[in-house]
Amino acid sequence: MILVTGGAGFIGSNFVLDWLAQSSEPVLNLDKLTYAGNLENLASLQGDARHVFVQGDMGDRALVERLLAEHQPRAVLNFAAESHVDRSIHGPEDFIQTNIVGTFRLLEAVRAYWSALPEANKTAFRFLHVSTDEVYGTLGPNDPPFAETNRYEPNSPYSASKAASDHLVRAWHHTYGLPVLTTNCSNNYGPYHFPEKLIPLMIVNALAGKPLPVYGDGQQVRDWLYVRDHCSAIRRVLEAGQPGQTYNIGGWNEKPNLEIVRTICTLLDELRPRADGRSYREQITHVADRPGHDRRYAIDARKIERELGWKPAETFETGIRKTVQWYLDHPDWVQRVQSGAYREWVQKQYGR
Repeated sequence: MILVTGGAGFIGSNFVLDWLAQSSEPVLNLDKLTYAGNLENLASLQGDARHVFVQGDMGDRALVERLLAEHQPRAVLNFAAESHVDRSIHGPEDFIQTNIVGTFRLLEAVRAYWSALPEANKTAFRFLHVSTDEVYGTLGPNDPPFAETNRYEPNSPYSASKAASDHLVRAWHHTYGLPVLTTNCSNNYGPYHFPEKLIPLMIVNALAGKPLPVYGDGQQVRDWLYVRDHCSAIRRVLEAGQPGQTYNIGGWNEKPNLEIVRTICTLLDELRPRADGRSYREQITHVADRPGHDRRYAIDARKIERELGWKPAETFETGIRKTVQWYLDHPDWVQRVQSGAYREWVQKQYGR
């Protein structure tokens, strides 16, 4: 069995679904079910004995210790995190508590469990920590993409909290010998993405006839990674990654935000045309940029390809089409995830 934290969130739930589609090995899924955790993402696993769900906090050390003792997982994969930059600007304390304190407590529970394992199990055990490219800071237009050797220069409360968690994971390996793996990924997109992030927000707002809010000039560049490619990379790192190593995971898809929004509009014009026959591009609205907005991220994913033989299966063109189609096919999921609290948040963030 493997233990996954944050397995009801966007990336975590995609990972759990993909894992159980390809493996008979059970998953113990621990998720706090905050605003971004959604059990409906895992509805297809209802009644599947391979999926054991526990609602709880990775920072609850007593709970984690009990689960480790009861289920004896061979690996722990840490997806659990507060992950939205805008939310971290408005309320950084949750990010400190979850991403730093929560990771510390999880590491301590896992270290105690790992230390007591029989030698063969101890050698085979892995702790895989899922992180972000934002820990590296921002890039200039002509800078090379982020490599694993780049120094950390986080610029938001979110990225600073993730950088701190990465440092803790590294220290627990070098100090205690815990066999850790760290992955730093670029911007993910795909099914089950909570509609406050750029791509799902644009799809949902476009269909609702609402403005498509683009920060500043929209020329902020991100490297886009289809979520199921990310999941396959994590499986490969868990399978063959070297303890203590970091692997950057990217999609080789650098795109300005404005181009992303226009691409979504073009796809919707084709797949779900507006009743008046006009383009969804007319709904694009530029809003004030957010504080400290990093200008460019890009991942150099050559190490994971060279050492582990992984590279993404999707281009941006194939991945974004699948994503837009998924949202068109799942209006009930979108409607249910858009709670009153979510609408209040979008108004707070993007309204005047």
